[in-house]
Amino acid sequence: MSVTLTDNAAKKLSELIAEENNPNLKLRIFVSGGGCSGFQYGFTFDENQDDTDIMVEKDGVKVLVDAVSINHLRGSEIDFVEDLNGAQFQIKNPNAASTCGCGNSFTPAEGGGCASAKPS
Repeated sequence: MSVTLTDNAAKKLSELIAEENNPNLKLRIFVSGGGCSGFQYGFTFDENQDDTDIMVEKDGVKVLVDAVSINHLRGSEIDFVEDLNGAQFQIKNPNAASTCGCGNSFTPAEGGGCASAKPS
């Protein structure tokens, strides 16, 4: 199982790509060290796909995840949410033991957490 996109996420990504006027753009999602929980999510647009990237497509929108990051993201759902906190992409990650208040930082299930961590 790879990652999945909700209908809301696919729709918003389609809008953002249309605004950029570049149909070759793909959303790249990655995990890097940092954040208050040890790992953090990153998002960027990319025209290039590496041979080792995992690609997920929904409604014509393509998402790339590199071979290292997929180990932390496998089974995750990418959603786009608009609420009182604003509008943002959210990752519902079954591999995260905890997340910090920002929602962009997580502790893997096999690691420890930070004092401000909350269950995901």
